[in-house]
Amino acid sequence: DDDDDDDAPAAAAPAEVGPIQDLTEQDLVNLRRTIYLTIMSSVGFEECAHKLMKLDIRSGLEMELCNMLIECCSQERTYLRYYGLLGQRFCVMTKAWQEAFDKAFEEQYAMIHRLETNKLRNVAKFFAHLLETDALPWTCLEYVRLNEEETTSSSRIFVKILCQELAEHLGLATLRDRFNDQYMSDVFAGLFPRENPRDTRFAINFFTSIGLGGLTDALRKHLKEAPRRIMEQQMAAARAAVGDSDSDSSSSSSSSSSSSSSGSSSDSSDSNHSDSSSSSSSSSSSSSLGGGVK
Repeated sequence: DDDDDDDAPAAAAPAEVGPIQDLTEQDLVNLRRTIYLTIMSSVGFEECAHKLMKLDIRSGLEMELCNMLIECCSQERTYLRYYGLLGQRFCVMTKAWQEAFDKAFEEQYAMIHRLETNKLRNVAKFFAHLLETDALPWTCLEYVRLNEEETTSSSRIFVKILCQELAEHLGLATLRDRFNDQYMSDVFAGLFPRENPRDTRFAINFFTSIGLGGLTDALRKHLKEAPRRIMEQQMAAARAAVGDSDSDSSSSSSSSSSSSSSGSSSDSSDSNHSDSSSSSSSSSSSSSLGGGVK
């Protein structure tokens, strides 16, 4: 029996078990459910903002609240100002929320073709509210590139509703001043393209068709001066090409003149050498003749 006990295999040591990882994202699902119930059950936006701030959403999950807020707004039959005021309240709290809503704008505009017309209208009015109250920086408009190749019918409807809402609440003159701000010209370069005359003409026709032709005064002036500007560029290029050819010809002529001068100097040295040799030979012959006379 003792021999049998000795031959029995030793009991396997228990393997070390690491921390359990929850791959079901149950915490994230619970957070989304809590945000949704809080938004839908609150009486006003101030109460809702207070309850959501008490959730103490950790850093990196701000997009969950932004996306849920936009989703709830898009599901309404008509746009409710309640969602815009709620988004505005979060944007004015910290810069992290502004960056989150800026990223949400980029994502929504990139996927705007997936939304129905009613949802599209609600989302456009939501972001128009954030822009007109300066809760969201206008730099988010740099994601919009208004031309025939990079827009769809859905994105054009989105830009139309967005700009019309801004013009209605800010006024056309104020909106034009905002878009003509030289400090923000790089941000609005996609919305008011000037590099390609075809894109410029497309933007002018678009804003004119939606009743905001007053925003395109600078574009019309730019398009009117485009032929003269192109001609000046062509003339400058031609002058530069002529200057390069003249410099090349002058350099070649200088090199040829230097080579000819070096050749002439060598010829003159050769002639001088031959003259000196001939004079020495003549002097030697005359001396030999003189010795003969004596």
